[in-house]
Amino acid sequence: MPKEGRTQAISTEETTIFTNANVLTVDDAFSEAEAIAIRGNRILAVGSNGEVRTVAGKNAAVIDMQGKTVLPGFIDAHAHVISGAVADDVMEYVGMNSYATVDDVLQQIAQRASETPAGEWLVFRNFDPAVQEGAETLTFSDLDPISSEHPIFVLNASGHIAYANSKAFEVSGITNDVSDPPGGEFVRDAEGNLTGMMKNNVAFIQIAENYPEMKKVEPVDALLRLLENWAQYGLTTVSELSLGVLKHPPGDVQIMTEAAQSGRMKARIRAYPFYTLGAEAWDRADVMQGNGNALARIAGYKLVADGSNQGFTGWQREPYLGSDNRGLRYMEPDEMTAAALERAGKGWHLAIHGNGDAAIDNILDTFQALVDAGVDMSRVRPRIEHCSILHDDQIARMKKLGVSASFLIGHVYYWGIAMRDKVFGEEKAQLLDRCRSAEKAGIRFTLHSDFMVTDPNPLHMIEMAVTRRTWKEPDYVLAPQETISVETAIRAMTSEAAWQLFSDHELGSLEPGKLADLVILEQDPRDVRQDEIKNIRILETWMDGRQVYSA
Repeated sequence: MPKEGRTQAISTEETTIFTNANVLTVDDAFSEAEAIAIRGNRILAVGSNGEVRTVAGKNAAVIDMQGKTVLPGFIDAHAHVISGAVADDVMEYVGMNSYATVDDVLQQIAQRASETPAGEWLVFRNFDPAVQEGAETLTFSDLDPISSEHPIFVLNASGHIAYANSKAFEVSGITNDVSDPPGGEFVRDAEGNLTGMMKNNVAFIQIAENYPEMKKVEPVDALLRLLENWAQYGLTTVSELSLGVLKHPPGDVQIMTEAAQSGRMKARIRAYPFYTLGAEAWDRADVMQGNGNALARIAGYKLVADGSNQGFTGWQREPYLGSDNRGLRYMEPDEMTAAALERAGKGWHLAIHGNGDAAIDNILDTFQALVDAGVDMSRVRPRIEHCSILHDDQIARMKKLGVSASFLIGHVYYWGIAMRDKVFGEEKAQLLDRCRSAEKAGIRFTLHSDFMVTDPNPLHMIEMAVTRRTWKEPDYVLAPQETISVETAIRAMTSEAAWQLFSDHELGSLEPGKLADLVILEQDPRDVRQDEIKNIRILETWMDGRQVYSA
């Protein structure tokens, strides 16, 4: 990893003043100011026009903002930028924003098969039968009739489920006697035969890794292109919550390092090594928390308790609606606790994925075991990823244990109706992404995209949390008691996200001494209709003291 210090060239220590602005600092008091100055890649001063001009001196460049709003650069606390950048390059999108039904998706796959030479792979992403009307899964019976000559692989939007045709299994050398990997499953029918559906990446990676294009793509270039594209959303810090999934350690670390040393980074990265590779592999690669610099750094360690609620693999206290299925444990409780104790004992911050309420019970038991073992939880700074279904008793436990939450707020918007009608029923769906309840309890939380699950648009995520309206029924508000204020939602995508990523000393608010990451908006999100927040124009994005995007 790159060492601490600047790795992107700043030509000179130029000073720039933004005057006549509506500066929302997102400091502890959510202070407002009318000017901000940056020198080099740091914030020099924040305050009134006169105060900032005095500090900046006579030779500073002055930009009149004419009342535009300035915020800290947005931070996506849970995304998958390294693996996602490659997948974005080599997988075709067949998600709900373009294809309303399962039949539409199958027709698109068939169209691609008709125009692609025999033997070449057909690979797709973001399919989701939870919201795309039609069959609830894809199997050999759906995909084999499309082609017996093309390997076909389809990734579910959740990232936890995939589907393939018989040809893909054949060329990957996977036969009917394949064993399920720990925490994963090759789904079988009542007769014990493979169906083509796979649960968890430890299963479906055995097929995906044989896709030739995955090996041809230049991952550093793909990552840099992705970050450049995301600058239009005002994102200045992003994350990788499954480091090592693309290339085993230290491969993914090298990708991140080369990007940071390229001088072309347009957003910072905070990364979490993934548990499935084993702690020993990371230790052998000398990957430790804090490795890196302000552009690219190892932030913590990632464990996974269960799967996806909309994919019916989240681990539940009670069965899913109309079934006897309670989901899937990706890690057994004792295994998860042992891994957490080992990592925390070596000073690691822990982020544990939990969607179902039973999975969250197991995660909280693990964190209790850390407390009982005398672990300093302020160093662990434990967080639950997605933290989807929360009961009052769990909220109380989170507060007691000092656990924060990172909510995939797109669950409410995109899957809210499915959660109500197909997954849980209306009563339990009220427990989804309980932002207001967490805030009332004094639990810190963030909002995230989980890219590629949803698009990384911070203003849309803010709107989702503020309105809790749903995509399929725009007038329906899921759990209106869980709506939050615009200011709280902004914090969740700036200062709180910086805190979760152990970067609050340098990012997340506009205060002197912090890194000069900021976004300029045409309007103040607090001053527009709540259902128009996503439409606010982002005029400029600045990262590390440089303008990296201009509308």
